[in-house]
Amino acid sequence: GSCRHRCCPGRNNACWAPGTRRAHCYCDSYCQRTGDCCHDYLATCRRAAVGCAVGPWGPWSGCSSPCGVGSRARSRQVTVPPRHGGDPCPDLKQRRGCLGQHPTCGTAK
Repeated sequence: GSCRHRCCPGRNNACWAPGTRRAHCYCDSYCQRTGDCCHDYLATCRRAAVGCAVGPWGPWSGCSSPCGVGSRARSRQVTVPPRHGGDPCPDLKQRRGCLGQHPTCGTAK
């Protein structure tokens, strides 16, 4: 079977072609793990693979707690989504601890 016009990302059981002996061969990126790719999968599909690309990290947010232990977060956006079994996107969000130290902390009313 041939993968011409049939490349699919991930595990897609609908992405197949008729193979030898009435068996299906597959054109999804998961076929490399299962070993049931069509004979032209690498030449046809991996050449067309586009890996994920992301933009720069945004600024860290303020501390979630004005006084005491809290967290900060930042994020980034996908600029090019993965296609045809290309590399998946890395983490788009990060979080880290912080200690809120607002000037009013520790003052009694």
